[in-house]
Amino acid sequence: MESRRGPLKSAVPSNVVSPVRRCSRTACGRPAVATLTYVYADSTAVLGPLATYAEPHCYDLCAEHSERLTAPRGWEVVRLLDGSAPARPSGDDLEALANAVREAARPQERAAQAGGGRRADPMEVARRGHLRVLRSPDN
Repeated sequence: MESRRGPLKSAVPSNVVSPVRRCSRTACGRPAVATLTYVYADSTAVLGPLATYAEPHCYDLCAEHSERLTAPRGWEVVRLLDGSAPARPSGDDLEALANAVREAARPQERAAQAGGGRRADPMEVARRGHLRVLRSPDN
């Protein structure tokens, strides 16, 4: 049986649908620049760069709404850096790096003394930073 209206056509013309993702806030049509995700177990709202693809439990936000974002009382907002901006190391980062280099360069005996009487593993032969050399169980 043939329809009186002819072949079925799409209800929405294809030139109306935009490939640009829009802000999830009601009545906001601006392009999205950030993605908001809630981590309910940690009472945390994470706002980061726009996700590669839209997920059902994430919210895309425009620049204005991402700047004004607040979280419920008792929740923490974590704002991740935008990957396009070069991250500059802080003084704390440089100090932590210098301390790690000094610790790795320290001889093993001084490191064991500085450990405050920490017992070494009987299988451990040597240690270099976070790496350990273990004795074979056969020996």
